[in-house]
Amino acid sequence: MNTCTADTYQSEEQGVSFPAVKSIPLSALKQNGLLQVLAAASNGCREADISPEVLQAQEEWEAVENLQPGFVEKSAGPIPLISFNEALQYFQTADLSDCRKKIQATVRRRGLSAITHFLFGPPRLHQQLQSERDLALAIAQCGLEDNEKVHMRILQTVYKKLTGSRFDCPRYGAHWEELGFQGMDPGTDLRGTGMLGLMQILYLVMDSQTLPLARDIFKLSQHETQNFPFCVMSVNITRIVIQVLREERLSRECNRRQQVIAVLNDLYIAVFLRLYNIWKTQKKTISDSGFVLKELEAFAKRNPKQLLKYLEMYMSGSAVSAVDDGCQHAPVSSDMRNSILNPAIVGSNANKELNFVGVCDLLAEMERDS
Repeated sequence: MNTCTADTYQSEEQGVSFPAVKSIPLSALKQNGLLQVLAAASNGCREADISPEVLQAQEEWEAVENLQPGFVEKSAGPIPLISFNEALQYFQTADLSDCRKKIQATVRRRGLSAITHFLFGPPRLHQQLQSERDLALAIAQCGLEDNEKVHMRILQTVYKKLTGSRFDCPRYGAHWEELGFQGMDPGTDLRGTGMLGLMQILYLVMDSQTLPLARDIFKLSQHETQNFPFCVMSVNITRIVIQVLREERLSRECNRRQQVIAVLNDLYIAVFLRLYNIWKTQKKTISDSGFVLKELEAFAKRNPKQLLKYLEMYMSGSAVSAVDDGCQHAPVSSDMRNSILNPAIVGSNANKELNFVGVCDLLAEMERDS
């Protein structure tokens, strides 16, 4: 019978002898294969001494080694961040013809309301700015599309900038609820504001001057008792801003600056800043959201210039926002997300659990009131 001449060592507990196998470099495994290295390490065991089980193991190892490249996919890398200007350039060149058919640039007025607005209302937007206004309203009619790379980059950028994550997140999942959407698909909360709702969050988080404010608001939204759904609240502020634009309350400022989208974004930040200060200093909770949004909308329509002026002071450091009183982070519950009050409801109905209204719902209401 053939025997191996390799040195052996004795197990003290079991009395079993094992070959003294030296440490084997990984490179040797690749060059010689598992079986050959083990055979060489055992100092003279011939191939005839190798059991069928070991031979089968070698074949399986070699098969895995041959198949391995097929299982390793080349990583495409993380989705790159996108700036607001790059995203805006995309929408400027994209085919938004279907979206443009749905827009209504201004609120329709009839009878005495129309006459009063014509005689005493704000000035009309300059003609050369109307195409930019229509672009903003068309973006608000554009839904989130999974197959549009720019849409996905906007979504991923918002997630990364708010959370500080360096990694991409799945398109659907509970992580969106942590950002303050009402479900696992952010697209469902954008009905009414469309991609403009995401674009304005993008503007907020991609500007180095406003990113600290965005994170302060996001932190407050996760407060133990004052929590609110950040992204849903943001979408509602976009809805307010769109309505102010449609009622031509921003025309004077747009004409002065010869810009529309920039003014729209500044008003969005100004309204969000006001909400932040009210919510924090007055200890508001989710049950107050309907009243707060109603007040914000009325104030934005009456005093857009004042809001913009305060924002300018805040950004220059002349104005001081609410003092941080040590917000405690806490997960935002699903019950809280579903208990948002309708901004249009006041009085005895304010305690009913309702959802935020969308732009389309609000516009239909305005049509009836006109």
